[in-house]
Amino acid sequence: MAARPDRRVVVTGLGAVSGIGTGVAEFCAGLRAGRSAVRPITAFDTTGFDHAMGCEVVGFVPADWVRELDPSTIGRAAQFSVAAARMAVQDAELTEAELRARPVLVCVGTTDGESRDLDHLVESEVRHGFAALAPDLAARVHAGRLSSSVAHELGLRRVEAVTLPTACAAGNYAIGYGCDAIRSGDVTYALCGGSDALCRKTFAGFYRLGTIAPERCQPFDRDRKGILTAEGAGLLLLESLESARDRGARIHAEVLGYGLNCDAHHQVAPEEQSVAVCMSLALANAGVRPDEVDLISAHGTGTRANDVTEAAAIRRVFGPRPPRTVSVKSMLGHSMGAASALASVACILAISEGFIPPTINHVATDPECGLDCVPNVAIAAQPRVVQNNGLAFGGNNAVVVYGRFPGDSA
Repeated sequence: MAARPDRRVVVTGLGAVSGIGTGVAEFCAGLRAGRSAVRPITAFDTTGFDHAMGCEVVGFVPADWVRELDPSTIGRAAQFSVAAARMAVQDAELTEAELRARPVLVCVGTTDGESRDLDHLVESEVRHGFAALAPDLAARVHAGRLSSSVAHELGLRRVEAVTLPTACAAGNYAIGYGCDAIRSGDVTYALCGGSDALCRKTFAGFYRLGTIAPERCQPFDRDRKGILTAEGAGLLLLESLESARDRGARIHAEVLGYGLNCDAHHQVAPEEQSVAVCMSLALANAGVRPDEVDLISAHGTGTRANDVTEAAAIRRVFGPRPPRTVSVKSMLGHSMGAASALASVACILAISEGFIPPTINHVATDPECGLDCVPNVAIAAQPRVVQNNGLAFGGNNAVVVYGRFPGDSA
């Protein structure tokens, strides 16, 4: 790996809210165990759908994490982002006073914002007429609250709060934004990732596209039937290597680099060459050769189109024998804007905890995919460099590369 001439970026804090566990310890245990988050959807009325399984977050108590704001004044996605941010700050062993004393970026990616509240507004209008709509509920809908709520909750004043709506790659986009902010010296700390809550709008949209699986998500399996919608949040606390060393922080991993592109090829279908270009951009930005990558966390939705296209793009970049390639969506479901952020947490845990999470629900690999997806059971390993793919509708692609610290570039 070639050393970068500019400021190096490290991950010192992790936060995760997911269907397989809330908190990094539970999330990591769920990854190791190959835990499935699948259960019947209760977030909205599923009458009229032939099947309605999903991956909800259960047992989440907003008041456990939202302490300065009134939890009822923000939507579920904002509650998730606040919770994951608090976890990341605690994991980084930073006090809120230390955080407030420095310039901070809060950047949260999302697909749906607070569309769950929009569902409720529509239901209220249908049942009672527009005049009966609660202004407090309407006030929660603004997607910008996913990031601004974090800033308010933590009492940040020297802060830039940004919400990025780049669909299912939004978490990686946010992490790239945070990486640039630290590299440039614009901020001392960056809280970045993604958050989304289950909502009827997105479930119904994917259902009409014929991409909702009836029971389980089976990425790269020859009998895969589609995605399962999910919810949650993943946030990283980033800072410069110099900052982390000055305060004696534990370093989980290094953000080696990232790549972004948008091909606008098709509204919903990924484009192989564009995905390959995005991976190449990320590797070049990271100063990493393809043969140095030990593990790929695929976008891996479990749809017919995505898995074949992504696998072909991986072979374009890595050759006929690519690294092990897993999909944590087999366990978590597809949490939209939170998906690549939670996958980033999984990548970092794979590096720091010494294992590779499995692709569960796997029966037989589709020969058109032809990847070692680590079927069903986690394995012990010591990955040094891990690539995380995030692909989204409209051709929005974002890939982030993480490395063990200290590594060869230290």
